[in-house]
Formats: sequence, structure tokens, C-alpha cells
Amino acid sequence: RALKADLQIVVAFRMMPEILWNMPPLGTFNLHGSLLPQYRGAAPIQRAVMNGEKLTGLTTFFLKQEVDTGSIIFRKEIEIGAEETSGELHDRMMIAGAELVLKTVKAIETNKIELQEQSSFIKPGEVLKLAPKIFREDCHIDFSLPVQQLFNQVRGLSPYPGAFFEVRTLNYEIFTVKVLKADMEPQFVFLSHHLVTDQKSFIKISAADGLLSLKEIQWPGKKRMPVADFLRGHVMDENLTIL
Repeated sequence: RALKADLQIVVAFRMMPEILWNMPPLGTFNLHGSLLPQYRGAAPIQRAVMNGEKLTGLTTFFLKQEVDTGSIIFRKEIEIGAEETSGELHDRMMIAGAELVLKTVKAIETNKIELQEQSSFIKPGEVLKLAPKIFREDCHIDFSLPVQQLFNQVRGLSPYPGAFFEVRTLNYEIFTVKVLKADMEPQFVFLSHHLVTDQKSFIKISAADGLLSLKEIQWPGKKRMPVADFLRGHVMDENLTIL
């Protein structure tokens, strides 16, 4: 209040009381990492990649009481690469977002904005997807699912918090393995949850309709590393049970 700001800007996700965002005479606007009204919520970048979207974007909008529902100032479309991780996408969106924030400030300063209600961007029959916070259960890799879905899950959760699967040893010890990068090999498989390795360069695990080839992993107590580097110091037992 002592700053007597004309305008406030919020970047990324943060709940804010109305008494604060309603304080400046020109209002408060937010930079959101999706093309609103799609992917309202705390994890729009991760959720878009996890869902296999090919297009996302950035939106600036004025805050109102309901989260991510205010009048839109500008939107900018951004394509998602077929193998791009959410971390890589975030870094590209960070640069584009800074530019969009400056564009928005200048437009507000010169009163050259035409606000649009979010409902005007909803196409007939379009279903709105949400972007809730990522929880542990969102990160667990279920190898009974299609390999494309698992590939997108790994991309969407890399580098943080990271997709993972659990392994049970012959001694019935259970530990967690993070997967930071992977490739997919769609093909017919007889059985899911089966681990295959040459003990030199690859570790692959069968899913419902193909193999998820692990490229970068984090074994318990180890740093993130390429699979080939991991195999130089460890022998993988194909009798491990993938949970």
C-alpha cells in the first residue's frame, strides 16, 4: 500500500487475497502458462505435455475472485516439440512470457487493450482440461498403460518432480527409480512390466503396446545419469520385479 502502485503483476502460481490484488487503480494481471481457458490450475505446462498436446501458450489476464478466470488481455501460442520435456518447454516459455508481460504493461499504460472474456475462446463442443497440482500418484509409471502415454508422462514430469517406477528385488526389498528421459518403441508385447537389458547400453521395460526405453535415470542414492553410464557400474538383474 505504501508503494501506491498503479499496477501489479503476478507471474506463476500464487494465491492472493482480493484486498491485495484489488489494491492498484489499474488492477493486477497474471501471466499463466497455457492458452486460457484451457489448463487452469497450478501445473499447466506439465499437464499439457503429459496429455500429449502439440500446442500450448501464454496468457495475460486480470485477476478476479475465481482462480484463472479473469478477462484476457493477450494470448500467445507456442508449439510443443514431439520429444520436448516440460523443463525445456518452460525455459522457452519463460523468455516468451517476459516479452508478453512487457507487451501487456505497455498496452495497459497507453490504454490500448481490448479485454475478452474467456468464454469467447471456447469452441463449440470443446472440453476444458484442468491443470491441478502434481501429486505423487501422478508420477508413478504404470506399465500396463500404452507406451505413448508413459512417454508423455516422463516428458511432462522432467526434470521435476520426475516420473518413477518401483522395483522389488529377490530379497523383497522395494526401491524407487526416477526416469528423467526415455524413448518409446511401439510394438506388440506379450507381457507388460518386463525388464530387458544388454547390461551395456540399454534398459527397456515393456508396457501395454510397446517398450519404454530408459535414457536418463536416477537410481536410489545416485545422481541422475545416462543409462549407459549407470550400466558401466551396475549389473541389472532381469529377474527384478517391476511394480
